[in-house]
Amino acid sequence: MWEYILSLIWFYFPAGAANMAPVLFKWLPVLNFPVDLNKKFKGQAIFGSHKTYRGFLMGVVVAIAWLALQSYIYNINPAYAIVDYNSINIWYLGFLMGFGALFGDLVRSFVKRRVGIAPGKAWFPWDQIDFIIGAAIFSYFYISIPWIDILAAIALAIILHPLFNYLGYIFRIKKNKF
Repeated sequence: MWEYILSLIWFYFPAGAANMAPVLFKWLPVLNFPVDLNKKFKGQAIFGSHKTYRGFLMGVVVAIAWLALQSYIYNINPAYAIVDYNSINIWYLGFLMGFGALFGDLVRSFVKRRVGIAPGKAWFPWDQIDFIIGAAIFSYFYISIPWIDILAAIALAIILHPLFNYLGYIFRIKKNKF
């Protein structure tokens, strides 16, 4: 059971890293402008000023880098791997997972604005699972992961995401605890 849980965490970690990257790279001055270019939809921001090209780009880069690291580790010890990293294009899968994770985050932000939830305010469980759903959808077109594994990863994200947010708060990376 623990091996299964660790293998899911291992597989989806690039998506989680992509999801964390915008917060970690907010000090970087490059591409620091909103993805929605401050445009509005029905009088409200499409995504919000906090969703930037910098965050999106760095998230994709971080996901690719993590997948490359996983591929390297796989050649040393393939113990928790769900996929054979030697038989896939890790750069492509990294892009799909990173792009998918951040696209899922953008979709959640769009819906959040429509239902009147302010940026940074909690929206359970969507804040916890948007990146997994996005990464799963985008990567599913390249590699086939069983739906039960995707659902298990979503359940894990609901449990582990608040812990990572709290750690980010403790280390003063995030403003909110959850």
